[in-house]
Amino acid sequence: MNIKQPHAQKFQTLWLAMAGAAQAASVAMPGSGQAQGWLQILSMILLCSGLAGVVQKPEKGRATLKRAAWQGGVFAAAWLAGCFWWLYVSMHQVGGLPSPLAALAVVALAAALAVYYAVASALWVFVAHGLSVQRPGLASALFAALWTLAELARGRWLTGFPWGAVGYAHVDGFLATWAPWTGVYGIGALAAWLAMRLALAGWRLHALKPLAAFGLVTWALQVFSPSFTTSAGTNRVELLQANISQTDKFQAASGVPDALKWYDTQLRSTREPLVVAPETAIPLLPGQLPPGYWAELTQHFSRSGGTALVGVPLGNQADGYTNSVVALGSSTAEAYRYDKAHLVPFGEFMPPGFVWFIRMMNIPLGNFRSGGWDQASLLWHGQRLAINICYEDLFGEELAIRFNDPQGAPTALVNVSNIAWFGDTLAVDQHLNISRMRAMELGRPMLRATNTGATAIIDHQGRVVQQLPRFTRGSLSGTFDGRHGLTPYVRWTSRLGLWPLWVLCGGTLALGFWRRRQNGAVF
Repeated sequence: MNIKQPHAQKFQTLWLAMAGAAQAASVAMPGSGQAQGWLQILSMILLCSGLAGVVQKPEKGRATLKRAAWQGGVFAAAWLAGCFWWLYVSMHQVGGLPSPLAALAVVALAAALAVYYAVASALWVFVAHGLSVQRPGLASALFAALWTLAELARGRWLTGFPWGAVGYAHVDGFLATWAPWTGVYGIGALAAWLAMRLALAGWRLHALKPLAAFGLVTWALQVFSPSFTTSAGTNRVELLQANISQTDKFQAASGVPDALKWYDTQLRSTREPLVVAPETAIPLLPGQLPPGYWAELTQHFSRSGGTALVGVPLGNQADGYTNSVVALGSSTAEAYRYDKAHLVPFGEFMPPGFVWFIRMMNIPLGNFRSGGWDQASLLWHGQRLAINICYEDLFGEELAIRFNDPQGAPTALVNVSNIAWFGDTLAVDQHLNISRMRAMELGRPMLRATNTGATAIIDHQGRVVQQLPRFTRGSLSGTFDGRHGLTPYVRWTSRLGLWPLWVLCGGTLALGFWRRRQNGAVF
């Protein structure tokens, strides 16, 4: 009996957990909040090296598959827990859930989502057995396909929670060039292919030729890629940030009167043609507001000629409630409202069987009904403003639906959010990078008005043009350049959704199974 083997396995488990944590940090580095693509590739190389080692060992059978699943699962659980550990803040510090139960909920969610990647890792070892040496190109493509299928499943099934997808680590990196072509999932697939190719190449120079070719193509896209969009005109905007803590936000004696007074003052005093207040900036239903408050605010913008976009809950008990944004201004603007379509489970609706869990937390306005997926944009000063609320900008394929009609496609995106749920954590930086990726994919500027940050103006290339200091009260005035035209990503996603990626990755997996059978591999 080799007593060193259990110690080696424990060391490998620790190493994989550290690599997963490093991948989480790559999405938004603690301290700076910057994405670090190189760190993401490096951390994934460690996972790929471990899986390649499993494939190259002579042992076969269920034990080998379990070892591969364990490696992928440990890596993914550490990565995912590191990406959204701040859910603990919303559940415990804000929602009042007991600390052990809140921590357990975060760990359980990360472990459940890690199953996708554990299955992908086991499948790769099963199919790639005998291919990694003979056909490293196919083995690398196979890993990229399986990793992407896991990412797609996580982002789509059970309402979808694709937060922390590895593509976001490359919002500032070399692979960002691919954003308007493939989107965040495509970038993640390329990163997975690169990591496995490097893991299989070792120090063999001839094996690095495909990587050099890929680098040349990426460089050529960066230098010679055409501009997919043209200017739709420049306009001014003011974005509001009240910085009201989530524990006070819905308190009748503190947060509610503070919000009503501050937003009323700021909205009325704006000198910009467009002013945007964040998600549930007005924390009460219109019928619950002080007498005359809503009517006077509406009349002010009808007279001033300006336009305000204001986050406010709407509805009633009989028809249900919506998390909405309404436009105040001209007669056309007054008729506009946007209802959030992609709701947050546990925060905005109650999944079946989890009512008991929700009741343990103090979550106001926690049961909304969903709006439509293809709601119209707001026509304003020659622009078409597409509203999205909170983490709706996490789903580029859903935003792309609004580009189905190129003639009526949005010229700018407006995100209103309330990240105060998660305190002063990396959730703020992660969400900013998510919005930047959407701007790059869709070729549109993103205007972000948030309660505590990051309130920012992002251009159509994903660059932060202006940003208000986080966790401060104030407003951000600046200009944005709306855009006409469609990126390749918008062209295929608006018509087909993410199905091309599903089919391409599924076809690659089928090819791997066929090659494995042709080689007569026995497992």
